[in-house]
Amino acid sequence: MTRAEIDQLLAANKAVWNKRTDAHMASEFYNVKKFREGKSSLNPFELELLGNVKGKSVLHLQCHFGQDTLSLARMGAKVTGIDFTDTAIAAAKNLNADLGLDAKFECCNVYDTRQHIKEIFDIVFTSYGTIGWLPDLKPWAKVVSESLKPGGKFVIVDFHPFVWMLDADYESLQYSYFNHEIIVTDTTGSYASQINLHPPMKEYGWNHPFTDLLSSLVREGLILELFNEYDGSPYNCFPGMEAGSDGLFRFTKWEKKIPLIYGIRFRKP
Repeated sequence: MTRAEIDQLLAANKAVWNKRTDAHMASEFYNVKKFREGKSSLNPFELELLGNVKGKSVLHLQCHFGQDTLSLARMGAKVTGIDFTDTAIAAAKNLNADLGLDAKFECCNVYDTRQHIKEIFDIVFTSYGTIGWLPDLKPWAKVVSESLKPGGKFVIVDFHPFVWMLDADYESLQYSYFNHEIIVTDTTGSYASQINLHPPMKEYGWNHPFTDLLSSLVREGLILELFNEYDGSPYNCFPGMEAGSDGLFRFTKWEKKIPLIYGIRFRKP
């Protein structure tokens, strides 16, 4: 796939996300009211991998409208968030100003990060529904490595690639575990709100096996430190999920039989 073809598909995704931002800002899922009152949007999975961020410089890739970015700023980090969605970055900047925080935000495609941001960071971070929108992890891994200081760490927490093998109802296997095909969806809504997109808009996604994810980062010279898998999700964002006694959500059909989340930490030597 050429870069021009990639850009065309990412532009279609960007159009969908631009339409979702306002609905997400108003949704119970993101609960901006509670966030404004001081609630952190970060979960124990990523907090464990990130460690103490006070005084650290952090680059947050694919930050949407910046709640996690701003949560890190509240913890004392010097944070820069990037996202390709114009409306989301505008919302993030407004939220940052309203809360009196000092996070920075840049609107750009994640592949083009180093064209916009020359600084290198103590931590690069990305989480939940990010790399599935990227067709090729090799240039992404290059961005991660080039954005890190020596001794810096990269943290990713995301939905397990098994999840992206399931059909639209999340009840049976439909897609390959391997990145052999584009996952094309005619979407009319959002995981987070009751937004209605008419006519339906096409979204394009890709499933990345751990072979591709891990090897792309290792090829860039990063060293794997931790790799965790979890059978529950902190988010009720797929059909057929119920909360467990631990507060995590799982598919009723699959119980605790499948992985839903993974968390990985790499270090740059």
